[in-house]
Amino acid sequence: MMMNLFSSFDPSTNFNTSMNWLSTFIGLVFIPTLFWKIPSRSSILFNKIYLSLHKEFKVLISNTKCQGNTIMLISLFSLILFNNFMGLFPYIFTSSSHMILTLTLALPFWISFMIFGWLNNTIHMLAHLVPSGTPSILMPFMVCIETISNIIRPGTLAIRLSANMIAGHLLLTLLGNTGSSLSFMMINILIITQILLLVLESAVAIIQSYVFSILTTLYSSEIN
Repeated sequence: MMMNLFSSFDPSTNFNTSMNWLSTFIGLVFIPTLFWKIPSRSSILFNKIYLSLHKEFKVLISNTKCQGNTIMLISLFSLILFNNFMGLFPYIFTSSSHMILTLTLALPFWISFMIFGWLNNTIHMLAHLVPSGTPSILMPFMVCIETISNIIRPGTLAIRLSANMIAGHLLLTLLGNTGSSLSFMMINILIITQILLLVLESAVAIIQSYVFSILTTLYSSEIN
């Protein structure tokens, strides 16, 4: 049994090396190459996923001046998706469960959106601080609330992704550590439970990558 339940999220515990952060780039191996004349089934699947994401992001952005942003957001979705799935394999470090990675992804996007919005659409950004129909007496409070909610956006994005990854992995680790003290019948039940949780974590890996990218798209649409 582990000395610390959270030690599975420490990069230095897995094989005692700092090279575990390279697991972030292992997912690039699974991206199908475009060097073949006849596309494979995996490349066709990826193209369908990317085209559907492109249509959704394009509708949310809805600005002809921001063409090409969907490529950046699809790349963000792919990076988070591969990192989440890599963490489900044994002896592979889960980089998306750390605030270092999630905040590194969320903070630059938020800063770039704020700089672009305040420099190009200042009046529009000021109008967002006071919702329409707000009474005059509540306007100062609404400005404070909207400013605080805008500032904490990168933190909520980062915490949402890392917390969901940590919660599922902790549950799998906690149940797995109890296997040595169980009977044969209980071990069979434990294995079935672990498989069901693994399927649930696979769904969470897809959902969280989609939520992160779609919220980033919604934040970018507010500056136009």
